[in-house]
Amino acid sequence: MGILELCFIAVGLSMDAFAVSVCKGLSAQKLCWKHYLIIGTWFGGFQALMPTIGFFLGSAFEKYITSFDHWIAFALLVFIGGNMLREGFSKEEEKRDASFACRTMAVLAVATSIDALAVGITFALLPDVNIIAAVALIGVTTCILSAIGLKIGNIFGAKYESRAQIAGGVILILMGLKILLEHLGVLHF
Repeated sequence: MGILELCFIAVGLSMDAFAVSVCKGLSAQKLCWKHYLIIGTWFGGFQALMPTIGFFLGSAFEKYITSFDHWIAFALLVFIGGNMLREGFSKEEEKRDASFACRTMAVLAVATSIDALAVGITFALLPDVNIIAAVALIGVTTCILSAIGLKIGNIFGAKYESRAQIAGGVILILMGLKILLEHLGVLHF
């Protein structure tokens, strides 16, 4: 897996955190540097931690699933992407919470990074993934985009929240399709 593909996955995974950061920005009256640091550290840290855990879980079971691993990678990425699309098109309003307390941030960080756990499993099933580079890129990308989302939410409101969910979903579905087509011999990159 090349750097460009990892960048797309990193951006796709960070869209949940970006959307929640936009909500945090909406609900916060005034932002200071501490808020950016908190949101970037929590979301970026968990987005790096979860694929690491998923990678080790996937590696433990790799020998049992190598004959159909590309189907698992495809299914996981399409499932995660589909959920993001569903959330992006949903008209349901999310509850806004201005708290940056540890308990609140921990719950949000876990909730926005569960999909990264599944992507980590996918990484274990692919032959050429540098897990250290992948999780570092995912963590840093999420950290930066979360801080940007916080500012956007504070300035512009919820206008970009659903678009971020939709973009992330499309990216992950396309990456899953690419993995499947490469393994089936249809695509050669």
